Amino acid sequence: MQLTAEHRVAILLYDGIRGEQGKTGLAFLRYSEANIVAVIDQDCAGDSLFRLRRIDRDVPIVADVTTALTYHPNVLLIGIAPSGGQLPPAWKEEVKQAVKAGLSVVNGLHTPIRSLFEEELVLQSGQWLWDVREEPTGLGISGGRARFLSAKRILTVGTDFSIGKMSTSLELVTIAKQKGYRAKFLATGQGGMMISGGGIPLDAIRVDFAAGAVEKMVLEAGETGEDFLFVEGQGSLFHPGSTAVLPLLRGTQPTDLILVHRAGQREIRNFPEIKIPPLSEVVKLYEMLASGVGAFGEIKVKGIALNTFHLEKETAKQEIAKVSEMTGLPCNDVVRFSGENLFSALVSASEKQ
Repeated sequence: MQLTAEHRVAILLYDGIRGEQGKTGLAFLRYSEANIVAVIDQDCAGDSLFRLRRIDRDVPIVADVTTALTYHPNVLLIGIAPSGGQLPPAWKEEVKQAVKAGLSVVNGLHTPIRSLFEEELVLQSGQWLWDVREEPTGLGISGGRARFLSAKRILTVGTDFSIGKMSTSLELVTIAKQKGYRAKFLATGQGGMMISGGGIPLDAIRVDFAAGAVEKMVLEAGETGEDFLFVEGQGSLFHPGSTAVLPLLRGTQPTDLILVHRAGQREIRNFPEIKIPPLSEVVKLYEMLASGVGAFGEIKVKGIALNTFHLEKETAKQEIAKVSEMTGLPCNDVVRFSGENLFSALVSASEKQ
């Protein structure tokens, strides 16, 4: 389902604007073309999205669903990802209030919306519920068939969770289209699916079928004559809870990789005992695993997307230059500055193949 300008969207983003659990809603604010009429976050009510998150979108931040309803939304998008995917009781009541008021719901949680209601839920005419994290049907195992596509397949990989893999892919798609190439973004998580209207919820798919689901998505996208397919990365090889990287590598059969890293981060968030290796070693590891030590051809990291949101502008530029010199690869913050040099490296790579 594609949310468009015809939909008037309120985003439930409690504790997500300043906190770490609002990635889905913040990405939707940054990239969706939908008509967003309100953001719900009690802690930030009355403040500015640009001041808080550098999102240049004039959307009011309100304290609750009751206030959001005064802006006449017809869709509530749950843009937060609480630990374990469970909403606190007070937030459940907010969602139930929106549904009873006639709003449709886009739900990125593992918990289906209907399970919030003890009574049988009867929807109004035109009202719908979209539980994004539902496993697709008709899945099988991967056969490595994506490597025979003519489209270049660019997979973002990372040093940790929630550092900008989706944003990097979306920004590079925009650059590709601006330069006249046919390019498509392939979502593999709830945020990307809400923005693009398609894709797969990789973390809701049984592990035996995960690579097959990725392959099916890539093969279908490759039938439309695209020059570039930018696949949203998930997880990290260094995170002890990550299971997504290998299915993405095998299902996508990427032609090139873009490595995403948060500037200055030296350990896995929430696991300080796990240190992130030097980026030059990270590059070698991803290249070796993607290539299967030659079984899948030669696959290279073509650039590094550096997340510098937490740094002052000049410090960020210094970090970008330092990482580029250290790794010998083009580097930039594609959201804050530009991804032109990264895309140029991808074009150069495609011309050689």
